[in-house]
Amino acid sequence: FRGHPQVLNGASELFNTIFGERGRHARLAIGVDEMPLNAAVQICVTAEIEDYPIS
Repeated sequence: FRGHPQVLNGASELFNTIFGERGRHARLAIGVDEMPLNAAVQICVTAEIEDYPIS
């Protein structure tokens, strides 16, 4: 499988659709010979969530 960047394009589009401009992000695609459960890609997300005051 060599389509890692194309699969990640879908994840990027999803983040941008949900979060708009705040969903902009950096990403990295690395190909490997095999993934568990025949997965095409593994996506790991590190996010910062703002603290909202409770009223």
